Amino acid sequence: MKRSAISVGIIAMLSAGSAMAWETTLLDTDKPMAAQHITSAKLGIKAAKPFSVTTKRLHGGRQEGVTLVEIDTGAMKITVVPTRGMNVLHAVAGDVRLGWDSPVKQVVNPAFIELNGRNGLGWLEGFNELVTRCGYEWVGHPGEDTDGTLLTLHGLAANTPATKVVLSVDEKPPYTIRLKGELKQQAFKKVDFVIDTELNTVPGATEFTVHDKLTNQGDYAKEYQALYHSNFGTPLLEKDAKFAAPVREVSPFNDYAKGDLPTWQTYRAPTKDYDETVYNVFPYGDDDGNTLAVLHNAKGELGVSLAFNINQLPAFSLWKNTDTEGQGYVTGLEPGTSFSYNRRYQRDLKLVPTIGPKESREFMITYTLLSGKAKVDDALKRVETIQNGRETTVREEPLVALPKH
Repeated sequence: MKRSAISVGIIAMLSAGSAMAWETTLLDTDKPMAAQHITSAKLGIKAAKPFSVTTKRLHGGRQEGVTLVEIDTGAMKITVVPTRGMNVLHAVAGDVRLGWDSPVKQVVNPAFIELNGRNGLGWLEGFNELVTRCGYEWVGHPGEDTDGTLLTLHGLAANTPATKVVLSVDEKPPYTIRLKGELKQQAFKKVDFVIDTELNTVPGATEFTVHDKLTNQGDYAKEYQALYHSNFGTPLLEKDAKFAAPVREVSPFNDYAKGDLPTWQTYRAPTKDYDETVYNVFPYGDDDGNTLAVLHNAKGELGVSLAFNINQLPAFSLWKNTDTEGQGYVTGLEPGTSFSYNRRYQRDLKLVPTIGPKESREFMITYTLLSGKAKVDDALKRVETIQNGRETTVREEPLVALPKH
């Protein structure tokens, strides 16, 4: 294949079975991320939709030093933040953005965040992304674990800079683009986790897949939790927008959420002083465990779907933060190993799994923009097919009796 000269560092040809891929290291311990613009034309790839990958570094305020990688498939621009756990900042297709408007306007460098601050809610000072990784030692609300350990909100992953970032592009159709990042969560006598993250997509696509592998490199079994905080605002979220999934069981997270349980799948307009409600969902899967969650606007003409496997991510949290637009009008579709209770409450729910020495666990979610009524209807039909007439249990009481404050 003819290849143009490009100033993107080392180029390698890798054999992956019968497939060949172009690859370059964007960031490593001995290589800072430089500003680059890599195009399909420079790579000599004649895809039906030209694509590009652009890297840059942010400056000013609390975003100083943050690195971004933007993958432009030719139909969607997906922005990843290596400095913040390889989180997805947003994905934009034409005039439709998957993401939300947070009061946090900058992409905050974790160096400027004190996770123990705000009584363990310091995580919120950087929260503005489309896909935020939570875990992998713990997820959920802050507070003391049973042994007295202070657990901060949703773990460390979102504020862990990637150690290494590698970009690869398959040389044969469909020319899959892969962005891989390595995260490390290590503490003497406590944990030795490595998370190999990957975001992949193809030219011309308006979807992407997050595929992560958690490995316990230590010599002892450890507890772990993972949750993918996937956040959507307008134009998908609006009055009478709806959520759909094949549901085995649903329950309110707390007493406050009980009041809206009859309409838990429908959204309000921005509502002052509403704050938030959360619902715990156990989804059904098909014979292989595959399932689908869908959010769509009131007319059913625009939406997004999340495809995942309940054998990897058996719990699903629906977060409805339909407060004012300035406060953050947003909903979270959150597949996970666990719900958002503090870890101390989830052991009795059998939602704090363990991972043995040198073992690995994988988590995969595909995010698809549903443009037009036909695509939304197809996704809803898939939900109905997986439900397959099976009963949904509606629990009126929360799974956990939280202490009164």
